[in-house]
Amino acid sequence: MRVLHHHPLYGASRTVRLLLAERRLVHLPKLESPWDRHEDFLTLNPSGDVPVLVTEDGDVLCGTMVIAEYLEETEPGEGRLIWGTAAERAEIRRLTDWFERKFVVEVGAPLLNERYLKRVTARGNPSSEVMRAAMTNLHIHLDYIDWLAEQGNWLAGKAMSLADLSAAAHLSVTDYFGDIDWDRHPEARLWYAKIKSRPSFRDLLEDVVAGLAPSQHYTNLDF
Repeated sequence: MRVLHHHPLYGASRTVRLLLAERRLVHLPKLESPWDRHEDFLTLNPSGDVPVLVTEDGDVLCGTMVIAEYLEETEPGEGRLIWGTAAERAEIRRLTDWFERKFVVEVGAPLLNERYLKRVTARGNPSSEVMRAAMTNLHIHLDYIDWLAEQGNWLAGKAMSLADLSAAAHLSVTDYFGDIDWDRHPEARLWYAKIKSRPSFRDLLEDVVAGLAPSQHYTNLDF
């Protein structure tokens, strides 16, 4: 059976969890705390990052796009999430990279570090300055999602794609912290509600991290 090494508050892990659920690919989840840098995990992925998917054949796949591209190539059939013409596939990859890289650097990683990692690793007190900057960046990203959502039903065009799963996965971590003012972003809110209501999202909504309760509306589908 496939084994997914992940952490529930790492957006990239959530992207892959959504991807596997949408493709109905059975896997065994294995919780990993990347900051502990366990030797066994570093043997799988020397970078120490999650997600890591170990296939049924023992292949080790590290990182969201590597995992996604591998599954698109090896799991044919309905439910493909990088679809369309060459230009459409390029746009899906561009938007996925936006959230897996740019959003993480500007929003996801700073908030995760200040709200959670500093506490569990005893690395000092949260920085209000860092969090303010991240929140400012968050609204810029949500403005972009508002604009994308206004162009059609989904971020990359006519159908749901990996870009939608990636954006929703990373936003779901921020929403777990209660940092999103959805009233300021109505189009993003409608789009996120569609994703949040999908069966693939149920597992994410059940996540509860010890010592850090989710926001009150986190599990509410009519938030």
